Amino acid sequence: MAAETQRLTATIMGEVQAVGFRYWARGQAEELGLTGSATNNADGSVALVAEGLTSGLNELLRRIRSGDSPGRVDHVDATVEEASGGCAGFECL
Repeated sequence: MAAETQRLTATIMGEVQAVGFRYWARGQAEELGLTGSATNNADGSVALVAEGLTSGLNELLRRIRSGDSPGRVDHVDATVEEASGGCAGFECL
């Protein structure tokens, strides 16, 4: 059985801007072999898109929710769907 590649789309709410959260998320994603991006939203949240193995995406979500990230994560709204393959590397925009 082949490993499944998926896309995680998440909005992370809390104190997640101006605290290094996007760069922390990039490091975690790269460590897990994921590609994607993290972007600040106008409402103070961070939009995160990551693609890779389902196990890596689940671990990234676990780490985001763990309380070990910079700032403070109050809520994560996440969906997982089929990967589009449009990501190369991990960018913080």
